[in-house]
Amino acid sequence: MRMDRSRVEGPVVSGFSGRGFRVDDNVYEGLLLTPNRADGWAPPALEALTPADFAPLLALDPQPEFLLLGTGPTLRRPSPALEAALPFGIEVMDSRAAARAWGVLRAELRWIVAALYPLD
Repeated sequence: MRMDRSRVEGPVVSGFSGRGFRVDDNVYEGLLLTPNRADGWAPPALEALTPADFAPLLALDPQPEFLLLGTGPTLRRPSPALEAALPFGIEVMDSRAAARAWGVLRAELRWIVAALYPLD
């Protein structure tokens, strides 16, 4: 499948570089994505993750459909308490898969957000 990047609005993860993600002319090791912007993110250990770590994503109006959570080089589940505390759904996958899913879903103009752990 070939994605038409001209249809994607907002930031696009165009590749990987070392531990990070290439977005436009920047490389971010940890990354928060909204339909409008990309920001660096220094996430805590997955076990310590709380809703406060997603403050910029929680402030989005309207609320996103769901959060893509990339947990680094492998899929790891966050605590059930975190998932229950978020006001929207969460899809968990490894960070490379989450970055690819971001592009596909944004090409469909889905109103989503993403939080990607570095690619250790």
